[in-house]
Amino acid sequence: MGDNVNILGNGFSDKKDDTCCHGPGYKSPMAAYKNGPREKLLYTVCVRSNLQKETEQEKPDYLATVDVDPDSPTYSQVIHRLLMPHAGDELHHTGWNACSSCYDDAACCRRYLILPGLASDRIYVVDTATDPRAPALHKVVEAAEVHEKTGLSALHTSHCLASGEVMISGLGDVDGNAKGGFLLLNGSDFTVTGSWQKDGHAAPFGYDFWYQPYHNVMMSTEFGAPKAFWKGFNPADVGNDVSVNRSIQTYVSTGLYGQCVNVWDWKHHTIVQRVDLGKDGLLPLEIRFLHDPLAAEAFVGCALGSAIFRLFRKEDGKWDAEKVISIPAKKVDNWMLPDMPALTTDLLLSLDDRFLYVTCWLFGELRQYDITDRQHPKLVGQVSIGGALCEGDGVVVTSKEDAGDPRPPLTVKGKRLHGACQMMQLSLDGRRLYVTGLTAERGSWLLRVDVDTEKGGLTLNDQFSVDFGTEPDGPALAHEMRYPGGDCTSDIWLAN
Repeated sequence: MGDNVNILGNGFSDKKDDTCCHGPGYKSPMAAYKNGPREKLLYTVCVRSNLQKETEQEKPDYLATVDVDPDSPTYSQVIHRLLMPHAGDELHHTGWNACSSCYDDAACCRRYLILPGLASDRIYVVDTATDPRAPALHKVVEAAEVHEKTGLSALHTSHCLASGEVMISGLGDVDGNAKGGFLLLNGSDFTVTGSWQKDGHAAPFGYDFWYQPYHNVMMSTEFGAPKAFWKGFNPADVGNDVSVNRSIQTYVSTGLYGQCVNVWDWKHHTIVQRVDLGKDGLLPLEIRFLHDPLAAEAFVGCALGSAIFRLFRKEDGKWDAEKVISIPAKKVDNWMLPDMPALTTDLLLSLDDRFLYVTCWLFGELRQYDITDRQHPKLVGQVSIGGALCEGDGVVVTSKEDAGDPRPPLTVKGKRLHGACQMMQLSLDGRRLYVTGLTAERGSWLLRVDVDTEKGGLTLNDQFSVDFGTEPDGPALAHEMRYPGGDCTSDIWLAN
């Protein structure tokens, strides 16, 4: 049934039949996997901040609505663009006002998409229900309110809570120093109510987070201090040793970047443990618990370590981590370093908890792992989607074990696309994987990869392509994606 209920302007359901009434989303991950409708629309944030020429006026980011219904005459096209009222927001990740964590609350409905600004610290609340094909701006929460009530900046991940509130992670304080904290929004009027964590319990760094109330736990990851990452990573800053790990480790040792997963007591809002992932766990970014709300396991992708760690609870109640996937760097010439890391940028799990997907941005690889054996993932699917190793782009792979490189350029519908796969969203049934790519000079694109859910396997669909480099008002960088009815990276389930 999903979110097919009538809704009122205040965001609450007007459904009166208590015998069948429930909140948004699905009763369980498997209910969504087996019974969820096929996606017809996809929302993606589009960033403009890095693409203007010096002579151009700065342009605002926007929310693009893409038609993904193959029976529609506007299939594979942007059908609506909601421009933000300000420029320079750097919209990255989004979340809902309510999701499957509110399934047992019949008063809730999924109506508003929450868009935090990483650079501006504003929060945009977008109404997607009045007209799902043409979302409208509902409210703007200004940075001054965020700063005054929480002291946070660089807002990133947004998740809805079973309480009806919205929780958003911050990466720094108002001066750009590292600070991993969380703000709470009132789910009705979207005012900032304060910080989620108790005073004195902010994490050293912030980025992504996922909660699992059944085990009284939340986990958050670590990127870096805003004043450091806004400048960009420059290997020259760390002297003559230009190996990837040592360069970044030097950054970590100076307190600019993180390599730990923070474990929180969900009820008391305090950090109870920090799990250090070591040199192979540099920059842990996306973290995903298994969708099964009873499971005490999660996976985290580490960008510069190019590794995936499994997090698990031990018999003594403490949490530990083990590296279960490692993607070796490649020896190269004509690049900024002699060793090129895969640079894993996104990670997600299918709703049946069988497959793990990871994007390797520099390599231009999308990988599918069977995680039926949680401790020993098996690579079952792989497809090349752009990257820095394409023929004619200048980088030369020198290691003998990588004889398959360079690879052919990315071409879809007869057109060469530049950049590489960065962010993903999977259909509820696990059969279609949408991927956004990134290239700073030409904008980005949105592609579809078809998934073999029986044996594993990935195939690039040559009939679906959205080129954000040719947008009417100039190129844009498409980033994270959402479906109107929820998906496997926005919805969290609670145990009954």
